Amino acid sequence: MLESGCKAVKEGVLEKRSDGLLQLWKKKRCILTEEGLLLVPPKQPPPQQPLPAEPAAKMKELHFSNMKTVDCVERKGKYVYFTVVMAEGKEIDFRCAQEQGWNAAITLQMVQYKNRQAILAVRSTRQKQQHLAQP
Repeated sequence: MLESGCKAVKEGVLEKRSDGLLQLWKKKRCILTEEGLLLVPPKQPPPQQPLPAEPAAKMKELHFSNMKTVDCVERKGKYVYFTVVMAEGKEIDFRCAQEQGWNAAITLQMVQYKNRQAILAVRSTRQKQQHLAQP
């Protein structure tokens, strides 16, 4: 279990393209949950262990509420290259070995998250309508 209480659905290593001028591929330990994708620098301890205050800033969470799509860009050699598009338009490039299936796992969890949110919104709207309809 993570700090947020979400169970890890998939764990492993993904390579993320850096934003810098050289755009190098950096390995990140990734934990996929029902709420999003947690990126942890490879040398940092897992989130369930107590973390020192400073390195925690290096951890990044890509929450599904801020995620728009996962685009599979191409399969080239042994890698699958894909892009996570955030709601504000930021694009984050990743790659992994084809057999790892990270892009599919992230997409599936994101769709399930969005479906749960839609169901909650419909229930909330119905409850409000029923409440207003009562004399």
